[in-house]
Amino acid sequence: MKVAVYSRGIDAESYADVKTFFEELKNYRLKYVVYGPLFNSLRPHLNLSDHTPVFNSAEELDKDVEFIIGLGGDGTLLDTITLIKDKPISIMGINFGRLGFLSSIGRENLTLAIKALALRTYISEKRSLVHVDADMPLFGDMPFGLNEFAIHKRDTASMLKIHTFINGELLNTYWADGLIVSTPTGSTGYSLSCGGPIVFPDSENFTITPVAPHHLNVRSLVVNDNSIISFEIESRSDEIICALDSRKEIISKNVSLAVRKEKFSINLLRLSENNFLHTIQTKLIWGLDRRNN
Repeated sequence: MKVAVYSRGIDAESYADVKTFFEELKNYRLKYVVYGPLFNSLRPHLNLSDHTPVFNSAEELDKDVEFIIGLGGDGTLLDTITLIKDKPISIMGINFGRLGFLSSIGRENLTLAIKALALRTYISEKRSLVHVDADMPLFGDMPFGLNEFAIHKRDTASMLKIHTFINGELLNTYWADGLIVSTPTGSTGYSLSCGGPIVFPDSENFTITPVAPHHLNVRSLVVNDNSIISFEIESRSDEIICALDSRKEIISKNVSLAVRKEKFSINLLRLSENNFLHTIQTKLIWGLDRRNN
């Protein structure tokens, strides 16, 4: 069993936990390979061996790598998806960040997480991805995301008119600052902050949520994820912003855009007690009301 280790960066206050993390990998005799920039930043502080295997891209992850562990917040976990692409590598997030919807395993359970990997007592959840198609190269060789695809107006530009189609049939013209198409996983992210519904991860759908719509009667819509959702955009500005999870590109308003379900999916790993209901209850503080006591 081999584990890939990734992080955007570790602050000095977390060095002790990260040291424990690597010690636990060794205790359970788990081989590991470390993301190159992370290794370079940690080596002076944790006395990592100069012979530690490193990787910098998906192509450098061999077939023996079964898992990738993201040490950080949800943004870190989203990065791991672009690192592994369509490789059959399961993802575990250990939360060194703030809220941690996706990286749901707290650092206090770090030892339990490594034990679960070694003994294979984790729970694996299949998560769908959203894929972006365009009539120009967009997002390189990674036109997929776990959370959402979004269209935005630029800076102080006027609102957009976003003509939105489902399988070629007009759904609606949204007068808004933008539009979000989220996966079930992404329903607790940007879409939720814009008034979208919370959707269970296995619901097999997309949620279409406008950003600051001009018409107050326009609300989120849930559609089957077998649908192809396409867009035609009108704007007083020549350019718009397209975002895919934490990545964005500025493109011409005349670019043809469409989203669909990606052909492959990913596997997120969690501990047995950290199910979706537990996550929304704790992260959204559901039930924290004195009347319930």
